[in-house]
Amino acid sequence: MRHSTALAALAAALAIACQPSSGPALPPTRYAAPLACAGNQVAGFPARLMVGFSGADATAAKPGFDLRYQYLAGGIPDGSGPCTDCRSASCTSAGHRCDNAHGCGWWGCWQYDQDPPGQDVSDFVTAAEADDLLPMFTYYEILQSSGVPEGKPEATDAANDLAFMTRYLADFRFFLQRIGTHPALVHVEPDFWGYAQHAAIDGSTSAAGLPAKVASANPTDCGALPDSIAGLGRCFIAMARNYAPNAWIGLHGSAWASKFDCISNSNPSLDVAAKAATTAAFLSACGAGASDLVVIDIADRDAGYYESTGLDTWLDPTDATLPSFAQAFAWSGALAAGIGKPVLWWQVPLGNMGLPDRPNAWKDNRVDYFFQHPDRVANGGAIGMAFGSGATGQTTPESDGGRFVAWTAALDAVGGQPLCP
Repeated sequence: MRHSTALAALAAALAIACQPSSGPALPPTRYAAPLACAGNQVAGFPARLMVGFSGADATAAKPGFDLRYQYLAGGIPDGSGPCTDCRSASCTSAGHRCDNAHGCGWWGCWQYDQDPPGQDVSDFVTAAEADDLLPMFTYYEILQSSGVPEGKPEATDAANDLAFMTRYLADFRFFLQRIGTHPALVHVEPDFWGYAQHAAIDGSTSAAGLPAKVASANPTDCGALPDSIAGLGRCFIAMARNYAPNAWIGLHGSAWASKFDCISNSNPSLDVAAKAATTAAFLSACGAGASDLVVIDIADRDAGYYESTGLDTWLDPTDATLPSFAQAFAWSGALAAGIGKPVLWWQVPLGNMGLPDRPNAWKDNRVDYFFQHPDRVANGGAIGMAFGSGATGQTTPESDGGRFVAWTAALDAVGGQPLCP
């Protein structure tokens, strides 16, 4: 990929002081001038680095955002297919009735039970469009619905269970049908592909060699595809093209999928690009080259939260020592180049250094770094960055003191971070 030669110029273009890894955060003010282009424009995507979030309606109304995402997780219907009426006694998920009086985990009944199943997805799309935002959905159901423990069993057991996969792929079809012809971004199963790669490594095999129920579970849409993890990835993409033809779809790329965590790594001898290449090859075998992008993440919790549990997940904002942001972007750039598709950073933690390190208000330096260096984000193969919490009790756009919203408005005020043509 071609990169901008104006990396050094960005620092001079910012009228914002870079923050150290400790001490109070200064409020963002403004960028001094429109930014030089970085990264690469990708046909069909915006010509600037997208900024997205997961959060409240009030945040969606603020300036500068390009997309808004939500999870679809919690379970799928117990029957042979999606429910037709959330009020029905036969509409259950994990044994729980889905009417409002009882409540279940299935996303199809998250709304008022007299509305048709799936209305919550339709309403999210409508609300995003009203705010001129692209709706994004993270479909995260294999772990939530199968009952297997987190890890390799998601790929080796759940994905190879015919009865489960028949229900699961029927639910995925129903979800796509709720999107219909609307533009959207579909993010398929975070973590799952990383655990599948672990299973392939441990079994000395490939994505094609890992059995999964695909054609046998969904002969309607994927009857010509192999019953393997490689076939499953291609099945997701084929279904999206059929039922949600204007949606972008992406599998998830995990920085730890090679069994070496290319974000938290502190060993300078690790060849991060080579590890990214192995993950790129695995995802490509699963059809990623026929998708639109790859969704990636840098952490699932605020660094201050992890520090409170005894774990150190900080990245060096000076990029002088590992683990660093420069290493993370080297990995993302190599992954994007290996697949031939751009990446979208997703669920970037929202903590900042001015927060008191307590639930809903943890310290972190990722928001500041991403907004201080949007050119580096773009040069790492990205077409966007979406921020949100990965669990309850983490910092949100509504609990961070307004810093994330201010950064977004400041970047938007100068036209965003342009991508190079």
